Amino acid sequence: MENPASQNRLPRILVVDDDMLLRELLETYLIDANYDVITAGDGQTALDLVANQGPDLVLLDVQMPGMNGYEVCRRLKNDPQTQFIPVVMVTALEGDEDKIKAIEAGADDFLTKPYNSYMLLTRVKSLLRIKRLHDELEDRTVLLRRVLNRYVDVDIADVILADPERLLKLGGETRPVTVLFADIRGFTHFSEQNAAEHVVNTLNSILGTLTEVILAEHGTLDKYIGDEVMAFFGAPVAQTDDALNALRAAQKMQQAFADMIAGQSDDVKALGLGVGLSTGPAAVGNIGSEHLMNYTVIGDVVNTAHRLVEIAESGQVLFTQSTCDEAKDLIRADVLEPQMLPGKDTPITIYSLQSVD
Repeated sequence: MENPASQNRLPRILVVDDDMLLRELLETYLIDANYDVITAGDGQTALDLVANQGPDLVLLDVQMPGMNGYEVCRRLKNDPQTQFIPVVMVTALEGDEDKIKAIEAGADDFLTKPYNSYMLLTRVKSLLRIKRLHDELEDRTVLLRRVLNRYVDVDIADVILADPERLLKLGGETRPVTVLFADIRGFTHFSEQNAAEHVVNTLNSILGTLTEVILAEHGTLDKYIGDEVMAFFGAPVAQTDDALNALRAAQKMQQAFADMIAGQSDDVKALGLGVGLSTGPAAVGNIGSEHLMNYTVIGDVVNTAHRLVEIAESGQVLFTQSTCDEAKDLIRADVLEPQMLPGKDTPITIYSLQSVD
């Protein structure tokens, strides 16, 4: 529902009563109190107005022909789109049984006819204040989700927002991940030969394309390092096939990169993409300070993936035995000669990806 503050409009109140005189009386009170008022004489019309005009509060008569106020309230509160609209039940009945029915239907408050106009306006003002606070919180949640979606896909963002105390606090935990690095080959020479604006636009286009693939395969964007992308799979939310997702992302990144540069100028066509992956345990969490933190991974698995991207040729995806073991029979790859990577005591087996099922 729209937030009246963000829309720069008066709070909108829907008055629902089959008695035209009472509707007009309530409308007069509320307009004089500087509210925007819409009215309905029956339950179905009220539901239609809620759907089309998004009121911030509903004053709802109980006894109406056809659909009574309890049923209207129940429908509003059972709909995720309207459940937070405050509903005030207005009734001529004073028994506890009727008040209990109103509460069971989800009403936020109730007034008994004949009502005091000051009491009416006080309750309206109080409930609208609560509604405004809810709308502001919802706006902030939407903004936070937009920010998170720049780093993780929509499903992961929802999980983080469901448990922010655990997933957004400073600190970390050890867990298995697959780390991916992608590096643009020939970009240093490209940068030297072209104007800054062309360089930046080209880099942004490439990084944007690669990032979309990472997020679509349930990866988490870690950072951009010049013309290099770092991402990881398995945190903050682990999937059953994180290594396979990472390999699938790497294959799609190579294809997307090739498609993107195909129609470009010769200097852009000269660029290439190398990808390196490694799977293993890592420290995962928010590193930094309470003022500025980075959700990242730290460990040997990161170093190994980075060493692989350094030796990967254009169009090549290199990965370790541990990544191969996780993907099992769902990939086809060539086994390369064991290599001694910087920082390693013994040579490691390296695979070059051919395809992913």
